[in-house]
Amino acid sequence: MGANLASFLYLVSGILFILALRGLSHPTTSRQGNVYGMVGMAIAIGTTLLYATPSFGGFVLIVVGLAIGGGIGAVIAKRIAMTAMPQLVAAFHSLVGLAAVMVAAAALYAPESFGIGELGAIHAQALVEMSLGVAIGAITFTGSIIAFLKLDGRMSGKPIMLPMRHVVNAGLAIALVVMIVLLVTTQSTTIFWLIVAASLVLGVLIIIPIGGADMPVVVSMLNSYSGWAAAGIGFTLGNLALIITGALVGSSGAILSYIMCKGMNRSFISVILGGFGGETAAAADDDMDRTVKQGSADDAAYLMANAQKVIIVPGYGMAVAQAQHALRELADKLKEAGVEVKYAIHPVAGRMPGHMNVLLAEAQVPYDEVFELEDINSEFAQADVAYVIGANDVTNPAARDDKSSPIYGMPILDVDKARTCLFVKRSLGSGYAGIDNTLFYKDGTMMLLGDAKKMTEDIVKAMDH
Repeated sequence: MGANLASFLYLVSGILFILALRGLSHPTTSRQGNVYGMVGMAIAIGTTLLYATPSFGGFVLIVVGLAIGGGIGAVIAKRIAMTAMPQLVAAFHSLVGLAAVMVAAAALYAPESFGIGELGAIHAQALVEMSLGVAIGAITFTGSIIAFLKLDGRMSGKPIMLPMRHVVNAGLAIALVVMIVLLVTTQSTTIFWLIVAASLVLGVLIIIPIGGADMPVVVSMLNSYSGWAAAGIGFTLGNLALIITGALVGSSGAILSYIMCKGMNRSFISVILGGFGGETAAAADDDMDRTVKQGSADDAAYLMANAQKVIIVPGYGMAVAQAQHALRELADKLKEAGVEVKYAIHPVAGRMPGHMNVLLAEAQVPYDEVFELEDINSEFAQADVAYVIGANDVTNPAARDDKSSPIYGMPILDVDKARTCLFVKRSLGSGYAGIDNTLFYKDGTMMLLGDAKKMTEDIVKAMDH
């Protein structure tokens, strides 16, 4: 295969990736977007195999590697539960970062194989690209591992505030710049591995102070990092497809992170520099009546059956209980009774961008019934019932009313403005942000304590009686 044909096919795959991102931006076109992405990746892989593989032995090794990796990926994708998707994404990001480090190391020790010079005489431009790729890749690797451990519950979701962390991070960043300059001038393998070590440490220090309330932003941010790492290595390899793909992933991840930070009224820089300490519980208001009104499935069924408008607010509790199908059945039952039903999604509901949208789509909830925060928040005041199913932090009025709260300023779904708020939760414990939800104690709130799926199913049964 000629170089011109390979470049053309890489360009085609890049266009397909752009169409994939466009398709994935809306639920109705997401399946088509996935198809575009898969076709684009197939073209990119096929072109690389036919054009860039130097020998038959190398071709066999690559195919074997693809078979092993693809087989492992297929098994994981088939077995993984939707509730574990955020930590799976974080784990996959770590592999992208590690791959960037390994490719950069291979290019350093065998530059002639990459067409970037000879050992000890590598082109300066390639060294700069390699340095940036390996630094971002190493940061992505350890940062993603920490995110995985926090999301999977193997490490506390609370921020770990190290003393003088900003000074240490700044010092490491300056040291990285100095070492990159030294690598370009000396081409020392020792300096290269020092860059790797410093970047690995920096990845840990960046993510450890970030609390659970910021985890959706962290996942998106690491996605962006993995893209930039891939793009940097793409320049080293001279691979057009890798450059395009990495740039698309990096820029789209950065834009998504910005949108999510805006949705939480947080500075992206402040999140990167250590989060906003969401796990430190706010001091309780001594003047507040903390009496809880507890109800049953029968109570909830009566209230919803006699409502004119019900707004459903899904959260991570719905994901854990796998209650989306029972929720769809409840909504269908309400619509049959002439009740208007809508779904309200907060930008950071769940632990991964789009988490709730995917679950609702799995239950075949109509797309035109699902609304984002800014489109539906004004409607809660006209709703008879807000049915909150496991969405804790994103409905906490403290974010709106209590300036001492760690989440103050974060836009929330105004479920407390509905005539009645039915809140399904296993207990009165705090959410992922680790703070008490004052919504539990408001006059218009009725707590439905129990498993979200069973409670929803019991409500449906009670409506039949």
